[in-house]
Amino acid sequence: MSTALHRWRTQGAVSLHVALLLAMLAVVGMVSVVSGSTPVTLAEVARSMGLLLSGAADSHYTMVDRIVVDLRLPRMVLAIVVGGGLAVVGALLQTATRNDLSDPYLFGLSSGSAAGAVAVITLTGEVLGLWTLPLAAFVGGMASVGVVLLLLRRYRSHTPERMILAGLSVSFLFTALTYYFTFLGDQRAAQSVLFWTMGGLGSARWDNLFVPLAGLLALAVFCWRKHSALDAMLGGENTAHSLGIDPQRLRIQAFVVCAFATACFVAVSGVIGFVGLMVPHLARAAAGALHRGMLVLAVLMGALLLLLSDVMCRTVLAPQELPVGIITASVGALFVMYTLLNQPDAA
Repeated sequence: MSTALHRWRTQGAVSLHVALLLAMLAVVGMVSVVSGSTPVTLAEVARSMGLLLSGAADSHYTMVDRIVVDLRLPRMVLAIVVGGGLAVVGALLQTATRNDLSDPYLFGLSSGSAAGAVAVITLTGEVLGLWTLPLAAFVGGMASVGVVLLLLRRYRSHTPERMILAGLSVSFLFTALTYYFTFLGDQRAAQSVLFWTMGGLGSARWDNLFVPLAGLLALAVFCWRKHSALDAMLGGENTAHSLGIDPQRLRIQAFVVCAFATACFVAVSGVIGFVGLMVPHLARAAAGALHRGMLVLAVLMGALLLLLSDVMCRTVLAPQELPVGIITASVGALFVMYTLLNQPDAA
């Protein structure tokens, strides 16, 4: 009876948090659309969205309508998708490795994508037009995954410790490659590299949103099918084995899905840190450790965090725009410090 009551209370708390986060997302999303170097009113946003939903001809659009429809709405969607997706990636990696500090950075997923993007910025230029950078970032991200899997291939058992060591070594390798490519480029290329490696949402367009959406869809399918198995992993490998779950296989599956998703996100947004590290801790504190409710909250919290960060990066030094990674790194560092200072002394 007590277990059922606890489960009912937990579900009620999760539902309340979901409703609150959705309301906050709606408010911040509207703020995101009206914020920027060109002021836009709510009435103009309503008119622009009406034109978009009605399928009006291009001749009906004003300059403000174009700013809202072609620039700010895609940017808002990209922030929601990438923020929510990176939070889920962090949560899955933390469960798979049983390490609370796991995130896309730790396994070289972000650094591989950054190296691919920086390589084309400094060496080849946009040989494939607007798709050059996203494609190079995706290829770099998947290349880093391949190297990690090759390192793990010689071992029969893919323990969390070995996965973390392999990921760290690959992360350092691709970070070094990024610095090398930056050194080869000229000053103008270095400026583009700096903005890319710090993350930004300015490249959002309706025709490239399917790339991060594909990453989020892959995560959603995996979480829907494997949330019970992920819950079993919380009890340790013996518990997972007793329930017919192969922890090693589940780790590799989670790692590959997270790698694909991260490559999709970084391909459009650049490297955005600390979202995958910080948000899962907040989601667990609100929903508990079980993945079904925790992952839902992680998606919404990650989306809200990145959307708020994007609003800040466009308004703090307006009309100049800060890389969004500066905001997330600042918030993330303060969060880690706060967590460290509030941990009980083991001694």
